Amino acid sequence: VQLVESGGGLVQPGGSLRLSCAASGSVFSIVRMGWYRQALGKQRERVATSTTSGAGIDYADSVKGRFTISVNNKNMTWLQMNSLKPENTAVYYCNALGPGRLYWGQGTQVTVSS
Repeated sequence: VQLVESGGGLVQPGGSLRLSCAASGSVFSIVRMGWYRQALGKQRERVATSTTSGAGIDYADSVKGRFTISVNNKNMTWLQMNSLKPENTAVYYCNALGPGRLYWGQGTQVTVSS
């Protein structure tokens, strides 16, 4: 499985961004997709995950009510990010879970700054 993210960039505090992730390869094996982020000097942390059915969605407490994850047909996931804050600045990574294995994208930079 290969994952490619897009949609990152520079946005002002309070603004919005929509990240996209396209999966290719053995997408039939994917059971869950998600987004993680890693800020400079910090560990990578989970932002949001969703089963490919959309029935099981989970968010980090810090993004609840502001971020929305969606998954479509096992080959696409999106992260809508609203009311962005400077502390949301990080490299955002797409993640896919298959049988016994995690897959990662290359990451996309999100910078929230005035």
